[in-house]
Amino acid sequence: MHRITVIPGDGIGKEVMDAAMLVLEKFDLPFEFVWMEAGDEALKKYGKALPDETLEECLRSDAVLFGAAGETAADVIVRLRFELETFANIRPAKSYRGINCLYKDVDIVIVRENTECLYKGLEFEIADGVTEGIRVITKKGSERIAKFAFELAKKEGRKKVTALHKANVMKKTCGLFRDVCKKVALSYPEIEFNDYYIDAACMYLVMNPQRFDVIVTTNMFGDIVSDLAAGLVGGLGLAPSANIGEKHAIFEPVHGSAPDIAGKGIANPSAMILTVCMMLRHFNYTSEANRIEKALEETFVEGKTTPDLGGNLKTMEMAREVAKKI
Repeated sequence: MHRITVIPGDGIGKEVMDAAMLVLEKFDLPFEFVWMEAGDEALKKYGKALPDETLEECLRSDAVLFGAAGETAADVIVRLRFELETFANIRPAKSYRGINCLYKDVDIVIVRENTECLYKGLEFEIADGVTEGIRVITKKGSERIAKFAFELAKKEGRKKVTALHKANVMKKTCGLFRDVCKKVALSYPEIEFNDYYIDAACMYLVMNPQRFDVIVTTNMFGDIVSDLAAGLVGGLGLAPSANIGEKHAIFEPVHGSAPDIAGKGIANPSAMILTVCMMLRHFNYTSEANRIEKALEETFVEGKTTPDLGGNLKTMEMAREVAKKI
């Protein structure tokens, strides 16, 4: 039995979580779901965006299934990543039939280091009008994420890993990351390895994304590049993600709480449904994940989607269409 902490969170998080759970209920799987609160509403209710009880439950669970957080995102999901030591953030970018996107044959996985870099939040005001941020890159963190990227490529039968950095300018931090990735690559001779400067990589992603297979990079670069990649295949409404550690895992769609459409019942549930697929594959329920993904793509092809994808269905109506096809 796998114990899963479910945190719908704020805004459309609740709506897309209900939709994804409707689809997941098509299978009789050994999951125990424990529903907990976190986010903006929890802050108002309990005085803490991430209540102690919620954090304790997450630490007890095998995985966390998360919807979205609003203004308190840094205090909730970013903190959860650190507390649960989920060092690898996995963000696929895949083009699906039926989706109007820039490229029809993109299938990239971005592996982003999740615990270091500028996102550690080490920022200081050192004089009037002068601030600084400290970027932390370690050999241990770089080696761990590089190995994760190569193992993922090996497991999924992918052919190439590309490291993104800016070692020509940040010679110490990015230099260390680049050198560690090159060294790790020597242990995987069957997988091609190359590296690009982050600025050039962004150009290549827009002009020729097919040259990429698995991308491994540092925390902030990974955050930016994964949103760029999502734009190539239809936007954040189709972008799932996973945060993986040695003991814990967090699964969340990349989109936020979207307060402008929250409560209207028109949120696109695709990213959350694809996030559930990532959770299923994490627990080796690959067949079930493939069936859901296939059903979702068939729904795209038929145009039975929410307004942002060109359809006219409500969130739960689209979820029911997916569930019917499983």
